[in-house]
Amino acid sequence: MSSGAKEGPSLSYSILPIFGGGNYDFWKVKMRLLSQGLWSFVERGLQEPEDLSQLPAAEREKFEAEVMKDAKALSKIQNGVTSDIFSRITRAKTAKEAWDTLEKEFQGDSKAITIKLQTLRREFYNMKMKESECIQDYASRLAEVVNQMRTLGEEISDQRVVEKILISLPEKYDPIVAAIEECKDITTLSIEQLMGSLKSHEQRRLT
Repeated sequence: MSSGAKEGPSLSYSILPIFGGGNYDFWKVKMRLLSQGLWSFVERGLQEPEDLSQLPAAEREKFEAEVMKDAKALSKIQNGVTSDIFSRITRAKTAKEAWDTLEKEFQGDSKAITIKLQTLRREFYNMKMKESECIQDYASRLAEVVNQMRTLGEEISDQRVVEKILISLPEKYDPIVAAIEECKDITTLSIEQLMGSLKSHEQRRLT
């Protein structure tokens, strides 16, 4: 696969996640992260002019470049699915058409999305770190739920994730939680900064 040097991050130098019908939400997140340089064509579609022949040469050239990018985005989607799933999108002419076809079948309608979100909200609310769990494993578990919720349209700020982590740790983390709340501004503390502090505390406890 080839990639233009000025198109920003693309899938060309990354391993494509392959969708075979299960875990659609995870596949969607991975594809979105890997295709930032082409995502506008997936999300908004190719904006075709009413009459290409009437466009000035510069605009026509720009549109033709966008057609190529849309074709590349479509190719990435096609290459990111199994043969069984590919049969669903063989008639798609644009990246958006292929993506919307998969979205409708595997993510479901608004009612199905609402039900999924309710389940994920409950899971997020009830999630706590296990006594036998390390902080990285817990953070990964929590991130999976958060990413699924965001994929379905839920707005979850990093601040909310930080607060969730702090209130869901075992009692053995109480000293570091108290220190963080005392010395840090929780409203601006990033997830990365929080994880750094918690991992350092965890490492000190193990040595």
